[in-house]
Amino acid sequence: MSSPASETPKTSKLTVVGAGAVGSSIAYASLIRGSARRIALYDIDAKKVDAEVKDLSHGTQFTQASVMEGGADIEVARDSSIIIITAGARQRPGQTRLDLAGVNARILSDMVPKLQEVAPDALLVLVTNPCDVLTVVAQQVSGLPKSRVFSTGTILDTSRLRWAIAQHAKVHQRNVHAIMIGEHGDTEFPIWSSASIAQIPIRDWKDDHGNRLFTEELLASITYDTVHAAYEIIEGKGATNYAIGLAGASLVEALLGDQRTILPVSSVLDDYRGISGVAMSVPSLVTRQGVEEVYEFPMDAHEIGLLKKSADAIKSTLKAIGF
Repeated sequence: MSSPASETPKTSKLTVVGAGAVGSSIAYASLIRGSARRIALYDIDAKKVDAEVKDLSHGTQFTQASVMEGGADIEVARDSSIIIITAGARQRPGQTRLDLAGVNARILSDMVPKLQEVAPDALLVLVTNPCDVLTVVAQQVSGLPKSRVFSTGTILDTSRLRWAIAQHAKVHQRNVHAIMIGEHGDTEFPIWSSASIAQIPIRDWKDDHGNRLFTEELLASITYDTVHAAYEIIEGKGATNYAIGLAGASLVEALLGDQRTILPVSSVLDDYRGISGVAMSVPSLVTRQGVEEVYEFPMDAHEIGLLKKSADAIKSTLKAIGF
């Protein structure tokens, strides 16, 4: 296998583990965007994964990716450059992501060593929830450097936040600069102190009448809606899949293309504002080597307190499941 640093989206292989709604959506989004030349889908449910692979393969005439493969044999993941793990117990309506921790940690502990046998050079990207907890589990089980094991974290949550802000301000999302950090779950939060629209601090943004649009009440409402968006979607249709599919494909492109993009992915932190041994989302430089660097984003005292509260929530879950 060629070295990770020499690979490009045209020569690399992506394997998605789990052929459920999320895994299939990531594979589909990656296929139509041409995120990787070879895309594999792996699941222990042979009938399900074979059907998904056949359906996806029938569309390759219309895509940039030239190979779509998969099956119930873990050999389909061999020589992967990136492995995105979506397999695990599903989040049920009303169930928090952290409630899933124990059962999915056990699944992951069994799966990761097997994946390493066939793809020892792969970056491991967690999507299975609770992804922050499972990132710690996967890093410990695999023994890989912290830079090579991480989760999509709050990439999607940040997109949800920016979408909501853009809707209220009536501007394109590309003009919105705001981020969700912390746990991908109930204790995540936005950094309002530095959020802006086209370099204008969000609290200074005016409506059509010259009044400040983003009042503290509106900011609180946007925060609540962003944090609880997944619950609403799961209640309505059983899973969140399309947006995370696009987010996953975009991350694959950033990694394989060595775009040196700063994204709020979740990796195991080491003395980040005094926090260690916990994986959660903070601004991170993403390259072909994985998470190359994390940045201490400017935060006010309240936001620092929220960050530590989020870390404590993840720590308590890790302790409860023996990690």
